[in-house]
Amino acid sequence: MLFSKETYVNRRAELRRLVGSGLIVIFGNNDSPMNYPANAYKFRQDSNFLYFFGHHRDGLVGVIDADSGEEVLFGNEIDIDDIVWYGSVTSVVEMARECGVEKSVPMNGLQVCVEAARKSGRIVHFLPPYRHDTMIQIMDLLDIHPSRQREAASLALIKAVVQLRSKKSTEEIAELERAAAIGYEMHTAAMRLCRPGVTEQYIGGVLDGIAAKLGSITSFQSIVSMHGEILHGYPSTRSLEAGRLMLCDAGAETIEHYCSDHTRTTPVSGRFTQRQKDIYNIVVDCHDLALTHARPGVRWWDVHMDVCRLMTERLKTLGLMKGDTEEAVRAGAHALFLPHGLGHMMGMDVHDMEGLGQTYVGYDDETQPSSQFGTASLRFARRLEEGFVVTDEPGIYFIPDLIDLWHSQGINSEFLNFGEIGKYKDFGGIRIEDDVLITSDGCRFLGEKLIPYKVEDVECYMAENGE
Repeated sequence: MLFSKETYVNRRAELRRLVGSGLIVIFGNNDSPMNYPANAYKFRQDSNFLYFFGHHRDGLVGVIDADSGEEVLFGNEIDIDDIVWYGSVTSVVEMARECGVEKSVPMNGLQVCVEAARKSGRIVHFLPPYRHDTMIQIMDLLDIHPSRQREAASLALIKAVVQLRSKKSTEEIAELERAAAIGYEMHTAAMRLCRPGVTEQYIGGVLDGIAAKLGSITSFQSIVSMHGEILHGYPSTRSLEAGRLMLCDAGAETIEHYCSDHTRTTPVSGRFTQRQKDIYNIVVDCHDLALTHARPGVRWWDVHMDVCRLMTERLKTLGLMKGDTEEAVRAGAHALFLPHGLGHMMGMDVHDMEGLGQTYVGYDDETQPSSQFGTASLRFARRLEEGFVVTDEPGIYFIPDLIDLWHSQGINSEFLNFGEIGKYKDFGGIRIEDDVLITSDGCRFLGEKLIPYKVEDVECYMAENGE
């Protein structure tokens, strides 16, 4: 376990207080076979189970009785066959003791526990499942078909978990700093390797190796591509070409599964062309603007919109946009270049708690999601609070199919100079992303070392460190 027993005891006590009554069931993950049962993907524990019970072993379920305060860890002890192949592990009894749970019961006791609660008319709280084996478990326990489980999940439990996990403790921040340090090693390695003839796949493989060597796994599938206009452009066998840009969006998870998430866009030739520099510096200024505006009490929605206004103003100076800036942003014209949101919350999940529902994680009664193209992809928008960790990730992309579609349909033509925009169809895309902790009076980067992102710093680093 990463933290002290008292940390997990206190988290569960607060969860119990927030939920109020009923039986709270927190499902851990099971092994996930890759192509047959004995060949499984690397195990990754459910983040909510880790948050409240702290253990990484598969096949566990934690139950909290919100009324009586009784807590039970359900799980089967391993047998001699498991020991022969995988070695001895801590017993379920001992795991329960380590996280401050007094009672442990074999897994077949979970059905008895849940049935007793249902027979007495008590609410059984569970979170929206995302793995099919968990869905089957819930169907067996509660007779709810998998197609109905997300809507049947406990709103009270969802809101309680979001409230608790949103603010990172000092202990959690320290772990996120470790994740950021691994991210620094990943991205500076990508910069060193970025040169003509090296394949995207090779660089992606190196990044995966660094994440596994220094932590646990990557926090998501690494994005490495010359086609930066593809938002999630995964590595291909293409060789990098002189004069192009390489977008690298990658992060790591620590051994205890706290995440980092950074993006850098690097000139393959070591220096930006003037045209690349013109667009790149707009993204830099948008990135830095967010840093100056982010502080407790400010809506991330407003920060996002401020970034969109600045981007629009600067694209107008290049002749790519026109008209009144406020009207253009209100109409969503900027989304041709920025079809995603400014960032997302981050913690134990790289899109923290996204499985619980974006509406509950990133929004609230004050700030509701938009249906407008681009803004609809803003994952986080509510007011910032001290202890929040968010990503700051503006970008500018020239997506040929999207440009052609909008041009053919005259979408936002009063704000877009399609003739000039068409000259950039071969440009690709640029994104810069950093992990930001909201402090008492502003914000700061996570990580002791900052991955170079200013034009002069990127070019200098590549000149001095290129392999």
